[in-house]
Amino acid sequence: MTRKRLLLAVAIVLAVVLFWPTDSNQTMAKTGDPLVDGFLMVEVASVADAVEQVLGQRAHMSSDIQPVFPAKIAGPAVTVKFRKEEHKDGSKDFQGALDAIDNAAPGSIYVITFEDGKDVAGIGGLMGTAMKVRGLAGAIIDAGVRDTPQLRKIQFPTFGGRPVPSTSINHYRFAGANVEIMCAGVKVRPSDIIVADEDGVAVVPREHAKEILDKAIANDQTEHAMYPFIEKFKSIKKAVAEFGRI
Repeated sequence: MTRKRLLLAVAIVLAVVLFWPTDSNQTMAKTGDPLVDGFLMVEVASVADAVEQVLGQRAHMSSDIQPVFPAKIAGPAVTVKFRKEEHKDGSKDFQGALDAIDNAAPGSIYVITFEDGKDVAGIGGLMGTAMKVRGLAGAIIDAGVRDTPQLRKIQFPTFGGRPVPSTSINHYRFAGANVEIMCAGVKVRPSDIIVADEDGVAVVPREHAKEILDKAIANDQTEHAMYPFIEKFKSIKKAVAEFGRI
């Protein structure tokens, strides 16, 4: 074994011990899907880098999408979209979105987008509670979020815009479920793998998931190995020269 490989192996072991996430708020339960379970074990930053490295395209959602509380989730997307339109039909026009919740498989991640929805709540305590009891892994909301105390109380991982008290009822119409959508700047298709943590949200095209996961694992291992190297030699320049990553 060469000196460089030996050094890398030792650094990786140290990194796993010293820097592996231990936040009790993180959602790390295994799902039974080897790909999804693999993405639960890597950082979103490494996933976003991997998509760009493999496919040459953006994977990360806008920084407007933030967690209601610290969490780590991964799972296949269930997509829903709404278009902006004033009407008087009340919650009747919301039924398609509710059906998407009730029909979603456990472990899914509900991804919903509202046209120009920055100041409207796309999820609240009722929808979050329903998703929680049905075993969804989390929700990504390209709109505002309300009832945040309830979402925190039940510990349902929710990533979205800023808290707002407003409703979407009578202001938006259901425009489709399990269809391709644009969510916070990224294309999302049903069953694409969503990966989210405190750094943000990334979208992995399902057909490239294995290749992207392998690359993300390599990114993670290299970066985690660099932490103790930097601490030892007190030089990021030397670490970049040794490991070839920044």
